[in-house]
Amino acid sequence: MKKSIWIAMGAFFLGVFLAGYVFVYLPEKKAEAKSILAQTSNPLGTQLFADGAQQLGPNLDFVAVSEKVGPSVVRLQTERPAQMEGQDPFQDFWDRFFNNPNPQRRNQNPRETRLETLIGTAFFISPDGYLLTNNHLVEKAKKITVFTIGGDEYEVKVVGTDPQTDVALIKVEGKNFTFAELGDSKALKVGEWVLAIGNPLQMEHTVTAGIVSAKGRQIGSGDGSYEDFIQTDAAINRGNSGGPLVNMKGQVIGINSNILSASGGSIGIGFAIPSEIVKKVVLQLKDKGRVVRGRLGITIQGDIDQDIQKALGLKDRKGAMLTNVDKDGPAEKAGLRRYDIIIAINGQPVENNNDLRFKISEIAPGTTIDITYIRNGKEMTTKATVVELTPQPKVKPAAAETNESVGLKLEALNPATARRYGLKTERGLLITDVAEGSYAERRGLQPGDIIVEANQKKVETMDQWNALVKPLKPGDALILAVRREDESGESQEFIVTLRISD
Repeated sequence: MKKSIWIAMGAFFLGVFLAGYVFVYLPEKKAEAKSILAQTSNPLGTQLFADGAQQLGPNLDFVAVSEKVGPSVVRLQTERPAQMEGQDPFQDFWDRFFNNPNPQRRNQNPRETRLETLIGTAFFISPDGYLLTNNHLVEKAKKITVFTIGGDEYEVKVVGTDPQTDVALIKVEGKNFTFAELGDSKALKVGEWVLAIGNPLQMEHTVTAGIVSAKGRQIGSGDGSYEDFIQTDAAINRGNSGGPLVNMKGQVIGINSNILSASGGSIGIGFAIPSEIVKKVVLQLKDKGRVVRGRLGITIQGDIDQDIQKALGLKDRKGAMLTNVDKDGPAEKAGLRRYDIIIAINGQPVENNNDLRFKISEIAPGTTIDITYIRNGKEMTTKATVVELTPQPKVKPAAAETNESVGLKLEALNPATARRYGLKTERGLLITDVAEGSYAERRGLQPGDIIVEANQKKVETMDQWNALVKPLKPGDALILAVRREDESGESQEFIVTLRISD
């Protein structure tokens, strides 16, 4: 009996030893790496998910990630015509990404034809020589060269660019390049460790570490860009642009794009284009050289705030409010109009204005979609056929009888006064002064703005205005549709909600 017990105990401990050896000491079998470009092109508007990427072991460290991704990263050097005599080679980068233009810029010399040099970063995403970088690094370039970690030099061909996401797909001739894999930025969580790899200040193949500070950032470029940045405190400096932001699985979850800094150096606020966006454009760049996007013909308000929710009687702040509907556009033909709140596209909830922009942009032109919206507190549905988006030139806002309860001084417009002020808008109430410290000033209204509607009714005379405002009590909301023109007569429209003061 005792012999049987000893045999059983021996077998148990032997099993424990063998299990420990298998799970602890035997090396993990590595999954075969896959390139995003090995996928077949999906129809525009479908979701691209990350392939099963190589998983590093449980004892993960920065060294392992750096060794895995580092060889795929290259120094990118572009040469393009200089715009200014004596201009710093990095002037465009300073102007665009640091909001800190070089104070030594000189007057333009139209006969100056020298080339300026710009240094950045790129990384391979396939073994046959495709690389990703930023559009702003390669646009207008006469010559583009990349240098690998091993010192090899290659001339670059631009395959396709997308200025609206600042992504460029480029290529070199060759094969068997070490490449990085695009991971799933949607799965990224605030607080995760990430590495930024690049060539800051020409210090090649520099690795910096930090965490994901925030997701879904918009930095307000105002040029029609599609922004949904990952914010990180990993040090990103001049020359890091175009390089990968890498998670702790060794997957690229973003392309480093710009920083927020008054000095031009990293202060721990950097931004990367999420891989989720990159994967939606890279196959189109390869196939077409550009990205085709859908358009609905609408202007949408910033996120719905508490005042707008109260003024329109909304149960929550989800959705996107229309501030303008293009004449003869898809939205107008579908019956949509100002103040409608779009809450779903094809049954998929719309969280906010940025979410709606991305959803529409990802729909192939010619596709008919179902739109769910709220009007006057009632949920309604309609159908619209999306058309192709044509990028529009950037429109800059103009620095454009006193009513003390709202802090505005107004003048009724007519064709004669509109001509006197140089305005294309001939009807509405022109704001000629905004009281300092008033609620209207805090909401961003300024002289030159034109009120075209108040509480969803057209206002063209002071009598109409007074009839709307007079019954309101202190604390009541007044919702205004406002038009702002620039010097060329182009306009943008937005909605502002004010509160009546005592």
